[in-house]
Amino acid sequence: MSEPTMSGLSAAVTALASLMARFPDLPAVDVHVSTIFPDQLELSAHNDLAAFEAWREALGIAPGAVVHKVQSRGTTRVLDAHAVFTAARLRLVGYSVIPAPVAGLGVAS
Repeated sequence: MSEPTMSGLSAAVTALASLMARFPDLPAVDVHVSTIFPDQLELSAHNDLAAFEAWREALGIAPGAVVHKVQSRGTTRVLDAHAVFTAARLRLVGYSVIPAPVAGLGVAS
């Protein structure tokens, strides 16, 4: 198997450049490109589900296509959605803290 090259990441990097040009006013999110999945661009919003939602809507991902998970022993909510943009697979992930219950009050706000 040959070693990955930078040109192998071109689909993901081109998708990122296109997203930046097309949606310059959307909230900034973390960006991940990997040689393991060279045709995938991952955008992740941490502690800002409003940013996740803005990107989901802009990318035309249906609300029903979003998968909700819980991790870190029930302390972190994860929203996960997938799309194709230009020639790249796109993964959009949102993370937020799940408030701990407060005795006698329910969930803290």
